Amino acid sequence: MELASRRQGRTFATYAELHDWSISDLDGFWRAVWDFCGVISEGEIDCAVRPAGPMQARWMEGARLNFVENLLRHRGRRTAVVFQSEDEGLERKLSFDALRGEVARCARALERCGVRPGDRVAAFTPNVPEAVVAMLAAASLGAIWSSCSPDFGPQGVFDRFGQIEPTVLFAADECLYGGKRHALGPRIRDIQEKIPQLKTVVVYSYRGERPAVETGQTPWQEFLENSSDEPDYTRRGFDHPLAILYSSGTTGIPKCILHGAGGTLLKHLEEHALHVDLRPDDVFFYFTTCGWMMWNWLVSGLATGATIVLYDGSPLQPDARRLFRMAEKLGVTVFGASPRYFSAVESAGVVPGRDASLEALRTVLSTGSPLHASQYEWIYRAVKQDVLLASISGGTDIIGCFVLGSPLHAVRAGEISAKALGMKVLALDASGQPVTGQKGELVCAAPFPSQPLGFWNDPDGAKFRAAYFEKFQGVWHHGDYIEIFEDGYSVIHGRSDATLNPGGVRIGTAEIYRALAGTPDVVDSLAVGRRSGGDESIVLFVVLAAGRALDTALEQAIRAKIRAEASPRHVPAEIHAVAELPRTVSGKSAELAVAQVLRGEEVKNRDALANPQVLDDFTRFRRPS
Repeated sequence: MELASRRQGRTFATYAELHDWSISDLDGFWRAVWDFCGVISEGEIDCAVRPAGPMQARWMEGARLNFVENLLRHRGRRTAVVFQSEDEGLERKLSFDALRGEVARCARALERCGVRPGDRVAAFTPNVPEAVVAMLAAASLGAIWSSCSPDFGPQGVFDRFGQIEPTVLFAADECLYGGKRHALGPRIRDIQEKIPQLKTVVVYSYRGERPAVETGQTPWQEFLENSSDEPDYTRRGFDHPLAILYSSGTTGIPKCILHGAGGTLLKHLEEHALHVDLRPDDVFFYFTTCGWMMWNWLVSGLATGATIVLYDGSPLQPDARRLFRMAEKLGVTVFGASPRYFSAVESAGVVPGRDASLEALRTVLSTGSPLHASQYEWIYRAVKQDVLLASISGGTDIIGCFVLGSPLHAVRAGEISAKALGMKVLALDASGQPVTGQKGELVCAAPFPSQPLGFWNDPDGAKFRAAYFEKFQGVWHHGDYIEIFEDGYSVIHGRSDATLNPGGVRIGTAEIYRALAGTPDVVDSLAVGRRSGGDESIVLFVVLAAGRALDTALEQAIRAKIRAEASPRHVPAEIHAVAELPRTVSGKSAELAVAQVLRGEEVKNRDALANPQVLDDFTRFRRPS
């Protein structure tokens, strides 16, 4: 705020004033972020933001940068990357100097393989240090990175990598989950056979040892041999492509979302430095896989000089205290996970603040789905009383956030504290008019730097425009329901494309989940609509606590709670108990897939799910049409 005040010759007394300036003077705001965060670049910036059509802009014209040069600006023996696994005896570390050397060697090796700017480099990998090294090496050369984690099924990997045709694949020999070691060799062979464009396959060991390889594969250690330890950063335009991420793919082949180097860097710097208040002495952890955008967000934390913590495996193995023991050992200051994870820890009866010393912990972040009010209360009661708890919400589509926390805001249970600076976030009603204090479609009505460059294999941009700009002409439509209050706080009400419509009234599923949050008998829930007689009824599936059965009394209690905390419209016509709910690999409820099963339709992309076999259990709930 001080920098903005000096530049504007005025005092910003409140966050609201600062945010208003950030969206009314995009050029001034993003230029200030660029300078405040010390972006390393060359060339004179002619214009920070130049409009180029509705929701289109050219950014930082005249500047050239290298994404990796900015992430690896820090030097010394201080730890840059820590790797931990559910195997508590397994730990690996890289200092900033060691990381820079590994990236340089990997980049030179990629060059020897013929990798050039714009080539795709892919990884089928658990969340290990080699994945970070390979991503940074590819990006330093101007190649385009893309990764999938081992929880993707074989077809799910091909549905993604098959579209982008990578020439190099990095892969791990195994992964660990739920106390079991899973060999990945057969999956790697399958990828090699299905993607003929692959010229080089590099295999590394999950445990940092020398891996066994097959014909046509190169061990990591051999691949890096005879390479220079000094990085060579070629600076390119702001919009040079950086990475391809994927839509969830639960209703079809996933869309390949192409993100730019400059936009990703600038958005992450703004969110980390300003909203999270990430500092060079922080130890930054987010529980994520390499198949989720939060992995990219975590890795960008290196630009602030923070130590990033990679964790691989089940967060509940060998018990629900695992991640908090890790936080105590490493002195984690910023801890991130999903509401589903916090719910699982609470259901296990764990009190993290009692079981581990969390003195260093300053901030708790949560994303993936709405964080309910009762979960706020549990975190402050059971984890730590004096943390900044921030629910954050954005998406793979923008590789960042629309709304998130702020060190300037008080925390209110069940609500997200602030609109992201520089993001003109609105809630629109069905007619496209902004609304306050009521649920509407989340849109962003001004350009932002991390807007994707487009979709891969979409030369005229038709699919891209249809995905984001057709519902409300000229503004970014994200597909979430949001309620924004007068003071800027907000509540996310879930996906608008998972909308229920009983009696013609649109209902977001998150409102049902919020009503059930904290109910001790209900561990998890999923709601879908069932069409019947020209109307739609709500079908609720619940996972119950151990030893609990779905009897008449519990059904009545569930309906009463939903009626009281949501509305009579939200009360389900049917309630069914199931052993497990299907989830996408990023942990989101697979509502659309369940709805397809109930309608007797084929689920087009089961491999987008972390547990596709669970869908078979839902066939028993079909009804004759």
